[in-house]
Amino acid sequence: MKKVITYGTFDLLHWGHINLLKRAKDLGDYLIVAVSTDEFNSLKNKKAYHSYEHRKMILEAIRYVDEVIPEEDWEQKVQDVIEHEIDIFVMGDDWKGKFDYLKQRCNVVYLPRTVDISTTKIKKDLVVIAR
Repeated sequence: MKKVITYGTFDLLHWGHINLLKRAKDLGDYLIVAVSTDEFNSLKNKKAYHSYEHRKMILEAIRYVDEVIPEEDWEQKVQDVIEHEIDIFVMGDDWKGKFDYLKQRCNVVYLPRTVDISTTKIKKDLVVIAR
C-alpha cells in the first residue's frame, strides 16, 4: 500500500482544498491529512475560523481522506513520515523546495495550486461583501 501525507490548516474549506486532496489521494492508496491545531496556528500567528476539532470532522467526511492527524509543530514532519511509513509527501507548490529535506525518506511532490481560490481570497471577498 502506498501512503501519502499532506499538511494544512484547511479552514473555510473550498474547491481548491478538495482538488488538492483528490490529487494527493490519486498518488497513492491511503491519504493522511495533518491538520494544524489551534495552538500551532497561534504560534504561526494564524487565526482559523473553525476549531481544530471541527476542521478535523469536516476532513474526515471527505472521501479522499483516510485519516486525519494533528499538526502540532514544524518539526514533526520527519517523525510523521517515519511513524506512518509515508511513501509520498505532498504540498502545494507555494511551498516548493521547503520540504526537500524529506526526500531522503520519501518522495516529495509539490502540486500546483488551484487558480482563483484560496482561504485568503475568501476572507478578503467576505470583507468586501460585508461593506
